[in-house]
Amino acid sequence: MAFPHRPDAPELPDFSMLKRLARDQLIYLLEQLPGKKDLFIEADLMSPLDRIANVSILKQHEVDKLYKVENKPALSSSEQLCFLVRPRIKNMRYIANLVNADKLAGRTRKYKVIFSPQKFYACEMVLEEEGIYGDVSCDEWAFSLLPLDVDLLSMELPEFFRDYFLEGDQRWINTVAQALHLLSTLYGSFPNCYGIGRCAKMSYELWRKLEEEEDGETKGRRPEIGHIFLLDRDMDFVTALCSQVVYEGLVDDTFRIKCGSVDFGPEVTSSDKSLKVLLNAEDKVFNEIRNEHFSNVFGFLSQKARNLQAQYDRRRGMDIKQMKNFVSQELKGLKQEHRLLSLHIGACESIMKKKTKQDFQELIKTEHALLEGFSIRESTSYIEEHIDRQVSPIESLRLMCLLSITENTDKAAGKITDAFSSLAKRSNFRAISKKLNLIPRVDGEYDLKVPRDMAYVFSGAYVPLSCRIIEQVLERRSWQGLDEVVRLLNCSEFAFTDMIKDDKASSESLRLILVVFLGGCTFSEISALRFLGREKGYRFIFLTTAVTNSARLMEAMSEVKA
Repeated sequence: MAFPHRPDAPELPDFSMLKRLARDQLIYLLEQLPGKKDLFIEADLMSPLDRIANVSILKQHEVDKLYKVENKPALSSSEQLCFLVRPRIKNMRYIANLVNADKLAGRTRKYKVIFSPQKFYACEMVLEEEGIYGDVSCDEWAFSLLPLDVDLLSMELPEFFRDYFLEGDQRWINTVAQALHLLSTLYGSFPNCYGIGRCAKMSYELWRKLEEEEDGETKGRRPEIGHIFLLDRDMDFVTALCSQVVYEGLVDDTFRIKCGSVDFGPEVTSSDKSLKVLLNAEDKVFNEIRNEHFSNVFGFLSQKARNLQAQYDRRRGMDIKQMKNFVSQELKGLKQEHRLLSLHIGACESIMKKKTKQDFQELIKTEHALLEGFSIRESTSYIEEHIDRQVSPIESLRLMCLLSITENTDKAAGKITDAFSSLAKRSNFRAISKKLNLIPRVDGEYDLKVPRDMAYVFSGAYVPLSCRIIEQVLERRSWQGLDEVVRLLNCSEFAFTDMIKDDKASSESLRLILVVFLGGCTFSEISALRFLGREKGYRFIFLTTAVTNSARLMEAMSEVKA
């Protein structure tokens, strides 16, 4: 159970430095407005901010009251107002309404706008249009890398997918390049770079330009991470559209993990309260089950509960001295473990109830048939019935998209809808799948307890395409021999390799690989690559524009501006 890292696995870099940097920069910006001030925070930034600087830190720097940027008017009596926002036009209108209302009332205050992670020219234009550009001071909080876990960094930009892949808006590419530049400044340059996709290539080229402009900053630093791999989400929509069956993925699909935390409701906590739980490697119970196929999790938790009970039962035969030691040294840890165990057992029960209600097995069977290219007529009937029963519009849309991409035809989905066909542009999934052996041929039952390959993250039915591409390129140290795959991915101009001879790179660093997912990555892909790392003696580090899943992808598509 749980994937113990090999004894020879390389150590991960310490990413807590990124949090300290972000916190120090925010404090510096707040101190630019000396004295008491009220802080208005955009809803999207509240969770990331909480991971960097909690309320008490803000209070230490003279933040008096906190408000959420929302549609209703703010009733702040402070003489100084500070706004911490994403660079969005609607936020500029909100600030302008507030400042103009003050002007009408003859009130003078100081206003400061802090854009995170950067300000856009369009925002300044709106402030100018509204006649308040001269009344506010603008700054940037270049906070674009949030360590969610020891091996996972997120830019917390869920809109990146919609803006770039659906609307062709390239404004976030600079943010990606700046984030990569910061990483190479702190952790040394990356001797081996690979990438695939238009966005990956643009981000890479802009990042290289930044490196050249500031040449010298990373020179002489010993590289801590030997490889970097940039990958566009539109290289592989199939993986992101599949139902997740590893524990962490299922928790995300069922409860939505937001910024590394999840809200477990009363049905999980067995009380009348909801509980916000941080899910990361520090939660020892979660860390052992996060990458496991869900079918193994319950048995593991039951065994753990029995072991815990046995440790509690040891108290019975203790004398006073032993009891004193037990209480001072072990009891606290056992109670904490007990609390976490109850939560995860509660979460499993809740997931099982929901999945039984949804007839999850039938759904998974249909997905596997689509992936393998069998029983297409039955799958189409299942999807039509799903629509007729009005189970969930988002789910129906997801299945139609999966059908459309795997069959590379609008005829299949044409009976139902042509949604998604613009994105599934000439999908050659079937040919790519054969070429890269994505559908494992298994004699007998696939053993999910002892996985043989990355396909376990989809019950042995399918190896995630994104992860297979990464595996193949790393094996070859280039795209050599993958020309046909690159062509089928419609990416002939956008697959690149860049090797920089670096004698300072240690053999340890050459086994560390940073994978950058542009447009979001799923917990299934993270689990699959963690498994691959363990098999091959690498460690993967993940940097994503945001963690995504099929529902988030579908929601982003429904939000596209007409």
